[in-house]
Amino acid sequence: MPRLISSLFVAQFFLISLLTESYRMSRQLAAITGVHGYLPDYVLTNQELEQMVDTNDEWIVTRTGIKERRILKGEGLATSDMGFEAVKGLLEKKNLQPSDIDLLICATVTPDMVFPSTANLICHKLGAAPTGSFDISAACSGFLYALTTGAKFIESGVYRRVVVVGADKMSSIIDYQDRATCIIFGDGAAAVLLEPTENGTGIKDEILRSDGSGAPYLHMKAGGSLRPASIETVTNREHYAFQDGRTVFKFAVKKMADVSAEIMERNNLTGEDVAWLVPHQANKRIIDATARRMGLTEDKVMLNIERYGNTTAATIPLCLWDWEKQLKKGDNIVLAAFGGGFTWGAVYLQWQYDSQ
Repeated sequence: MPRLISSLFVAQFFLISLLTESYRMSRQLAAITGVHGYLPDYVLTNQELEQMVDTNDEWIVTRTGIKERRILKGEGLATSDMGFEAVKGLLEKKNLQPSDIDLLICATVTPDMVFPSTANLICHKLGAAPTGSFDISAACSGFLYALTTGAKFIESGVYRRVVVVGADKMSSIIDYQDRATCIIFGDGAAAVLLEPTENGTGIKDEILRSDGSGAPYLHMKAGGSLRPASIETVTNREHYAFQDGRTVFKFAVKKMADVSAEIMERNNLTGEDVAWLVPHQANKRIIDATARRMGLTEDKVMLNIERYGNTTAATIPLCLWDWEKQLKKGDNIVLAAFGGGFTWGAVYLQWQYDSQ
């Protein structure tokens, strides 16, 4: 009898394994079917920053890899304006109308206002009402959180077209008297279209992590319910981003590399299997460490930090936009990010299309 029970258990185990694998192969996935970005015209160079704070081009490039960044100038312009331009370009590229969007998610830490959501304002500017929309706030990991959320709406069959936007006007919360932060950040936006696919390509796995004990090292002190805006908070310059660079660097190097290696291991991928790493563009040294941990050569790493700086939630989709013409259907791609809070994560996807 024990031998019979054991045999039945083994048979049941293999049956479950086969059914699980069959489900994984046949289930509807969400795939990125289009991408478009927007960058402001104004270029803030390291040479200009040298005139503003005690820094120099060599120091900035050596420690961050950044040579210039884009800044949104103009009265009354905000994050939603950049998001609108990115989505508008995406829809034109895909020959779609705003009414074709089922849901729009915007990842940002620089919303136009506390409420309504920036996603809501983007939809209004597009003329896409009453499309569903909401924001996600996960700092520099925000795009991965938003992308994963949008993918689940597609996988469940609730929606067929979801637009995910990563957009931040970081210049609105950066103290240009603080050389530790003003050299890093820039403004920008990019958007991707998610649609269902059953051919095996698309978003296949994700790992999302957070640790609120990191808040003291990367945060904006005032402006929330804990410390609402007041004469005191403004005078004390508490409405700007604060970063303890050394601590953040240490956490980011480990966590971003760890989660990238973990998602490769979970999906039986080697460095040779991965066509591209799309890392959050925070610091070139962090990116290099992540690539080494994954066993990737430099030619497999998307890097545009030297031109745009850290655009927070926009960095990963901006990379996809820059490299879109080099991507091939079936390419194994790993997206990885680390952000304030702390938040971090990785997404594994197979690219859906050959660019024209």
